[in-house]
Amino acid sequence: MHNITDYIEPQLISFLDTETREETLSALVDLLEESGKLNDKEQFHKAVIDRENIVSTGIGMGVAIPHAKLSTYDDFFIAIGVLKKGVDWDALDHAPVRLVFLIGGPDDKQTEYLQILSSLTQALKDEERRKKMLNLASSDEILKVFGVETN
Repeated sequence: MHNITDYIEPQLISFLDTETREETLSALVDLLEESGKLNDKEQFHKAVIDRENIVSTGIGMGVAIPHAKLSTYDDFFIAIGVLKKGVDWDALDHAPVRLVFLIGGPDDKQTEYLQILSSLTQALKDEERRKKMLNLASSDEILKVFGVETN
């Protein structure tokens, strides 16, 4: 079973002051690019936007889980954006989004992807955990919320 903690890294957590869904996604794609996760930034960004245009990835509870799966990747990765203010994401419950988990990875490991998604949604169902994340100011603190030990 793949746990969410296997994919969360401190350099992939960002505290954003973005105004729109587009700005937020661009900032997270930039973060992934800077940390060397992307082999083709434009292609990945387009895949994320295309996916978002099919149906919003705002799952409710102030959370969005945008994603792109491409054959050019071997492993999954997750960029986390904690937003200073809520952004309209066209979410299912119409609530503004403040926590964004951008998942990228291979398109041929559907089981692993579903395990990551399941592990993530389970973790985020906890309202206390969500509230806590919004009040934290460092990547290490965010990692601790998910049970990742930091030095």
